Amino acid sequence: MASLWKRTHPKSKSKYWVACWRDRQGRQHRASTKKTDRKEALKVAEEYEEAALGNKTLQQIQETLIRLHEQATGSKVPRYSVAEYVEEWIKGKSVSTKPSTLTFYKSATAKFTEFLEDRAAKPLLLISKQDVIAFRNDLASKVSPKTANHGLKCVKMLFKSAKRDGVISEDPSEFVDTVRREQGIKKQPFSMDQLRMILRVADEEWQSMICFGLYTGQRLADIANLTWGNIDKARGELRLATRKTGKLLILPLAAPLRANIEKLPSSDDRNAPLHPKAYAILQREGKSSSLSNQFADLLARAGLREKKSHKKSKDRRLSRRTVEPLSFHSLRRSATTFMHEAGIPQAVVQAMIGHDSAAVHDLYVSVGRDALQKAAEALPKL
Repeated sequence: MASLWKRTHPKSKSKYWVACWRDRQGRQHRASTKKTDRKEALKVAEEYEEAALGNKTLQQIQETLIRLHEQATGSKVPRYSVAEYVEEWIKGKSVSTKPSTLTFYKSATAKFTEFLEDRAAKPLLLISKQDVIAFRNDLASKVSPKTANHGLKCVKMLFKSAKRDGVISEDPSEFVDTVRREQGIKKQPFSMDQLRMILRVADEEWQSMICFGLYTGQRLADIANLTWGNIDKARGELRLATRKTGKLLILPLAAPLRANIEKLPSSDDRNAPLHPKAYAILQREGKSSSLSNQFADLLARAGLREKKSHKKSKDRRLSRRTVEPLSFHSLRRSATTFMHEAGIPQAVVQAMIGHDSAAVHDLYVSVGRDALQKAAEALPKL
């Protein structure tokens, strides 16, 4: 039969009763009841014993402990199922988060509830660390480590919020580690020859977008989102707020880019897009995935990448995205690399590209063969 004891050693700082009970095999167990009242502590001890003997489910035990807590404190404990709390959390985020980020939150939490299946209708407090680890591993088997870690980060935010709101007392995701990044294919910048190969197979709009990508170093979505209101011809500047960080950039227009802009069908409407087809796709879908696929097809036509289908596999185990060394983002790396090879100071390049830190900036720098040759020739002769 369950019993209680309390530490009486002078150096003991615990004020709680300790529960003592035996399991089915007769082994004795002890655990703090987190109660100072003996009567309440005994009820907790009896619940522990019932669980150890297999007479109650985990959910029944949790419900009893919640009831005891409510009786002792006089305050109600918020009770949410996983699906209910996800809905509340998303609703709260909708007023403080930009649309693209909110879309990601909805997608990541939907994957989590889909993974839990029937358990998504169970109380949030029944989700364990093992459940979160299993979800992380399931993601890692289907998507890249980077994408899996993004999904895990969202779930961690969800549980952190639940603990702060008093819905759960312990965060099961707190000590779940991220997925180890693969040390495989590394992203590369384009060479000038490769860029010429792409331009030869691109239509006029893509030629312009490639030009913007190379001479501003900005991301595909930001370039597709440009309107004539972003261009200041008098000052020779491009002004934009990046979609990813909201950072305001004022960039000088390089001579080749100015020449490219002069060839575009101009408009007096400041809201008219510079690249109408790309702009329409971005506005319709809210993301640049389709545009990335179009650019991948250009790379394949230029012979710089294997032609692949962009249709999602019906077999989810085969849906993991492969990392390609060349993509539109390579133009951002190319701009960084070319400026470094020209001797532009790092702080200037960092400001031009819009990198927030030198650590991030260093990841984009790749030294070309010509730069290495110049460095080698500069070494003293023996």
